[in-house]
Amino acid sequence: MSEKSPRTRQHEIPLAPLRRIFRSQGAERISDDAVVFLREYLEKLAREIALEAIEASRHANRRTVTDEDVKFAISRLQRAHSSQTL
Repeated sequence: MSEKSPRTRQHEIPLAPLRRIFRSQGAERISDDAVVFLREYLEKLAREIALEAIEASRHANRRTVTDEDVKFAISRLQRAHSSQTL
């Protein structure tokens, strides 16, 4: 699945920074599919975190999502994912 896929869905995360992350960690070569897969995974995770954080801010009767909401969302999702693997 290359970036020139026929899909028209707009992505939030560009591929170049992800490719740089791979390289900074020692990868000499990275397939396009690997970078695209990582982007899709990270975007899905970011959407899940955002939804949880928004829910937390609304529960606190706030319209602004704070870093504490994001931390709470990450913690909650980590607990949910770890309990699924048990």
